[in-house]
Amino acid sequence: MGILLRTRAAGDVEQMDRLDCDAELLDNTYRQFGVVNRALSGWRRLYTKELRTLAHPDQRPITVLDIGSGGGDLAVMLARWAHRDGKPLHVTGIDPDPRAAAFAGRRTPTPGVAFRQAHSGDLVREGSMFDVVISNHVLHHLQPGELAQLLADSELLTRRKALHNDLIRSPAAFALFGVAALPFRKSFIREDGLTSIRRSYTRAELRAVAPPGWSVEQSSAFHQVLAYRRG
Repeated sequence: MGILLRTRAAGDVEQMDRLDCDAELLDNTYRQFGVVNRALSGWRRLYTKELRTLAHPDQRPITVLDIGSGGGDLAVMLARWAHRDGKPLHVTGIDPDPRAAAFAGRRTPTPGVAFRQAHSGDLVREGSMFDVVISNHVLHHLQPGELAQLLADSELLTRRKALHNDLIRSPAAFALFGVAALPFRKSFIREDGLTSIRRSYTRAELRAVAPPGWSVEQSSAFHQVLAYRRG
């Protein structure tokens, strides 16, 4: 692995995480995430494999909690895919960042999708439970204690499984994203995306921090899932 990517850049900070970042560029970033996640995050495959096959005997909606939902694009994508497939699904997106929650709240309402500003711990204290708990590109943002808390909360919040999808740090991912993100202008997409890759885990590193009961599974060529499955 190249010298730049040999170790995690855990201390680097993405521009959109800075409280004083440019508000217009931040809004553009949330808006462009929909294109990036649809094309690159591997969620269509995860939806088909992990969510589309779930059902309740009484046809109640499968409930999904999207932790760190950002601008809400993933929650909306999942709900729309499920609607097209005739699958009852309800997605709750939570994010502690008031800027993300505000952006998600301004979206055109989508049936089967709700957003709120909250931490996973808030829902644990409320006694909430969901069939599936997910996150996308969240793990690499967290300090060790925060990661441990997220995974502990996920175990308490899910009835069936938790799927935390994140990037894999590699020279190929860094180089290809650097080129693929060139068309995204007036946002933090390219700069923060490259920082995200530097902050992300290799498979071996993620396995090393995974607690008992969790496994690291390949999601796509440049993504991996930290998964917890009941039963």
